[in-house]
Amino acid sequence: MNTRTDQELVREYAERRSEPAFGELVRRHVDLVHSAALRMVGDAHQAQDVSQAVFVALAQNARQLTAHPVLSGWLHRTAQHLAANTVRASVRRQTREQEAVAMNELLATASEPSWETIAPHLDAALGELSEPDRDAVLLRYFEKKSAQEMAGILGISDEAAQKRVNRAVERLREFFAKRGVTIGAGGLVVVISANAVTAAPVGLAVTITTAALAGTAVSTATLIAATKTIAMTTLQKTIITAALATAVGAGIFEAHQAAQLREQNQMLQQQQAAQDQTRQQLQQERDEAVNRLAAMNTGNAGSSNGNNELLKLRGEVGVLQNQVAEAGKRAAAEETKFKEAVSAQAQFQAHQVSVQNATKQLGLALRMFMNDNANQYPTNNLQFNKYLIGKIRDGTLNGGAVDVGSVEFMTDARNGADAPNAIVFRERLARQSPDGTWQRIYGFADGSVHTAISHDGTIDAWEKVNTYSPAPNQ
Repeated sequence: MNTRTDQELVREYAERRSEPAFGELVRRHVDLVHSAALRMVGDAHQAQDVSQAVFVALAQNARQLTAHPVLSGWLHRTAQHLAANTVRASVRRQTREQEAVAMNELLATASEPSWETIAPHLDAALGELSEPDRDAVLLRYFEKKSAQEMAGILGISDEAAQKRVNRAVERLREFFAKRGVTIGAGGLVVVISANAVTAAPVGLAVTITTAALAGTAVSTATLIAATKTIAMTTLQKTIITAALATAVGAGIFEAHQAAQLREQNQMLQQQQAAQDQTRQQLQQERDEAVNRLAAMNTGNAGSSNGNNELLKLRGEVGVLQNQVAEAGKRAAAEETKFKEAVSAQAQFQAHQVSVQNATKQLGLALRMFMNDNANQYPTNNLQFNKYLIGKIRDGTLNGGAVDVGSVEFMTDARNGADAPNAIVFRERLARQSPDGTWQRIYGFADGSVHTAISHDGTIDAWEKVNTYSPAPNQ
């Protein structure tokens, strides 16, 4: 597991243009950026475009960010600006605000506002906070940092870090109250922790990394304009939005074409086209033989030589008909293979997203358990599962998102149960992806999720290297 800080990774990319370092930064923060973009633009495709544009900006501003203490704060602010430009350009802002007003009027009397009520306003509320308060909230509830970890990052004491978080949460609550959404500080924290950051679409991190690095080929003048857009006035931003979207969009479009699944689909389609061409050629040869046969029937009905030629042509026609039939079968088989490959990839991706979200929900449940039990770690599966079921029944956790059967509880035999890098959950069984690799999803004590990949199915060796062991069942 990569233990380097964001600042170290940014510095490595800024100084040496290290693609692995940039890829690690994207992997760490893509869920946060994509979730914020999706809330602000309300459209899955546009959210991906905004996410890519944010990391393009990160690639171009890396030198200026080497000393920035909280990278997630800068990423969120950049996502907010770029999303606002996207919404303004497509006239989505006015529609969304009208819908939000109508929803608040309907739900103003609700005693327990849902995530659907909070989500449309969350990013605007975060934007109203001061930078120190916003950084504290993002570290605590979006990146799942402890008070001690926050204090180390922000350079303040543990007590000061917690006070800053409490102050920021209270200001968020006041923001929602002014818009008719009444919710307590504790309820707001639970809702944000459980839902604010969800897994981005599978493969988006790879696509974004490629797009951001490809974006370095854009002209220097355009890149400077993209960087300065964040600090310009509203009027200036409106003037250059169209030019910036065109320049960034070109790099994004090229990156999309490099996706592995698309290449596989293209290869299968080419194979199917070759089969179709062969079948058409055989059909053409058969038709020509049939025409020759008809001519022989007319001109040589009484000739023995003609009869021999007719028999020969009939034999050729029969062979060609068999070849056409075989070509048709091969084409049908290739088409079936193509459809099965696409379906298998889609099903595997859907499974990965489901298990990642379930693992994050279980991580939240674990932190709640420790908070309710004097910071003590659960000792076995049965104790934790009873607590989990209770939280699902009282509505604190989303039961539909927690698939207990697909994830198992773990303990860390080396560092102790409270180690922030301990594996606490893992997918019960490794799964083989359509490309042949074996994958297994792990959840850590700090709330992060990791997918281990093996080409020979020996993922357990990865666990042994880190000396982790399963928890007892009873």
